[in-house]
Amino acid sequence: PSLKESLHKLRTDAVNLTLIHWPAPRLGVQIPELMQTLLEAKQQGLTEHIGVSNFNIELTQQAIDTIGLEHIATNQIELSPYLQNQRLVSFLQSQKIDVTSYMTLAYGKVLNDPVLQGIAAQHQASTAQIALAWALQKGFAVIPSSTKREHLLANLAAQEIQLSQEEMALISTLERNGREVDPDQLAPIWD
Repeated sequence: PSLKESLHKLRTDAVNLTLIHWPAPRLGVQIPELMQTLLEAKQQGLTEHIGVSNFNIELTQQAIDTIGLEHIATNQIELSPYLQNQRLVSFLQSQKIDVTSYMTLAYGKVLNDPVLQGIAAQHQASTAQIALAWALQKGFAVIPSSTKREHLLANLAAQEIQLSQEEMALISTLERNGREVDPDQLAPIWD
């Protein structure tokens, strides 16, 4: 019903992707029931693809077990140079589930990082572009947000930056489990 209401508001019959934003395990949300409902929406032609967001390994596995791997297009998760979430990323990639990175700039906290600033200087780029280029080079779909046109254009230009293996390795040392988004009741127990 929620998807149908959204489609009505959007004045369209279907969308490309529908995802569950938060699994909400502490609120008693049952992943199998939720995923089965999404699969029904897909079978009805209301959505072309199904995705999940903020699912840990256990919840992603529950989703796979319920509707099959072939029906899960992505897991949208918080990732940044300060939160690289390698266990979950490795699991998703091993399952061929696309990783979508949100909060890639960690609310702007990575913008003043000396390591990223040094790499940015070498590429005549901004630290934001380097963080986005890192995520793109890791194979993630990246969804940065900005309301300023110049930032939007700069974000797009990050696609042109090719970081060296040494630079990627240097960025990997910035991991600090720096989670920015962790809403009580909605978030799972993180891997």
